[in-house]
Amino acid sequence: MDSILFPILLIVIGAIVGFAVSFIINSKKVTNASKEAEKIMEQAKKDIEKAKRDAAIEQKEEAHKQKMDLEKEIREKKAELKESENRLLMREANIDKRDEMYQKRETILDEREEKLSERQMEIQNEKSKVEEIKREQLELLEKISGFSKDKARELVMSQVRENMNKEIAEYIRERENEAKLDADKTARELIVSSMQKYAADIASDQTVTVVDLPNDDMKGRIIGREGRNIRTIEAITGVDLIIDDTPEAVVLSSFDPLRREIARVTLDTLIKDGRIHPTRIEELYDKVCKDMKKKIIEFGQDAVFELGLTKFDPELIEIIGKLHFRTSYGQNALQHSIEVSHLSGLLAAELGEDIVLAKRAGLLHDIGKAIDHEIEGSHVDIGVDIAKKYHEDEVVINAIASHHGDTQATSVISTIVAIADALSASRPGARNDSLENYIKRLSQLEEAANEIKGVEKAFAVQAGRELRVIVKPEEIDDIESHKVAREIKEKIESTMKYPGTIKITVIRETRAQEEAK
Repeated sequence: MDSILFPILLIVIGAIVGFAVSFIINSKKVTNASKEAEKIMEQAKKDIEKAKRDAAIEQKEEAHKQKMDLEKEIREKKAELKESENRLLMREANIDKRDEMYQKRETILDEREEKLSERQMEIQNEKSKVEEIKREQLELLEKISGFSKDKARELVMSQVRENMNKEIAEYIRERENEAKLDADKTARELIVSSMQKYAADIASDQTVTVVDLPNDDMKGRIIGREGRNIRTIEAITGVDLIIDDTPEAVVLSSFDPLRREIARVTLDTLIKDGRIHPTRIEELYDKVCKDMKKKIIEFGQDAVFELGLTKFDPELIEIIGKLHFRTSYGQNALQHSIEVSHLSGLLAAELGEDIVLAKRAGLLHDIGKAIDHEIEGSHVDIGVDIAKKYHEDEVVINAIASHHGDTQATSVISTIVAIADALSASRPGARNDSLENYIKRLSQLEEAANEIKGVEKAFAVQAGRELRVIVKPEEIDDIESHKVAREIKEKIESTMKYPGTIKITVIRETRAQEEAK
């Protein structure tokens, strides 16, 4: 029993001793930790105090630096203000000097004005004395001569007038005689000189245009299925296409050169393109019309540039360009107007008139012909309206109105333009009266046939010696075709005058066509 208790007792004692030792060790650790914490706290307080001191030192240094910069800036501002003050003082001194100088000048001027007033009074007194002496001398002369001043003046003037009238009348009569002798010679010399200084080629326009084809097969493509292509071309261009036996060629016939040119370009483009059908024809026709408008403007600009004229309204330039596609007795209207402008300028230079104004009047004298097919009235009246619309000079308007003698010429330039117009028209080869009559005869031939019932189209060919008439097959049969030919023959013989004979050919054609599917 004792052997068991003793170990137990030892264990208990050991446990108590161990606990005591552990308690003592832990107490020492706590004490050491507290001391360490106190050291850290003291070190942190020291660091904070040091940081505060450093910050205070930096703030003092920064404040000192700012103070120094501010003092420097204040010194600079004071120096600038001082300099400005000095400049103002100098300027004020200069102003004072100028003021003093002006006062001196004013004093001198006042003194001069007083002297001038005194001198003027003296001159006035002297003038009064001279007038008095003159009056006394005139009274003395009147007593001696027995004539008053007015009577003597009237007598002298009447004698002078009588002598001068005789001399003037004799001088005028001599000059008139000389002028009559020299006027015709001078006028001829002026006109010949002007014509020699200007020379231009003469070009005659026709009524038909020949379009070359690459081969005869192209004729069939131009005609198209059931003739739809050729009908479309003729309908939209207003030009007749004559497809005859002439190899590799198609003839375009129209009395309007502009329509004929548009049709020619359109047909050339179609042939080169190869795609010939109604839709393509309409597309190309619209494109050619737009391009032709640009070309017309170029013609107008070239004419104005050639003549050295300026300040034309763009719409007026386009109207001038349209003259290129108008003719008068076969003479190109634009070339005629340019020629008249050149001749007017040369004549105006010889006579000492305004050259530019004369050229302008010459260029515009036939401007009405550009649109006389669009507006009713003579080309003179239309031209006057155009010139007024675009605010042309009164001299230009009168030149347009009087160049055919319809209105009295009110200026030398108007007479010059009329002379130049006559010179241009009467030049050998410039105009062809037979061409104008030829055109009218062709037109009358076609109209005579087209008025017959059942006729679809008529074409005057072979210079008017043959008339080809195409009739509507559904209205005219083969027997009636002969009747139509005789009716046309009788109508031509009764209404027209023409040289030689005219062959009338009536064509009736029926085509049957089917499409296999």
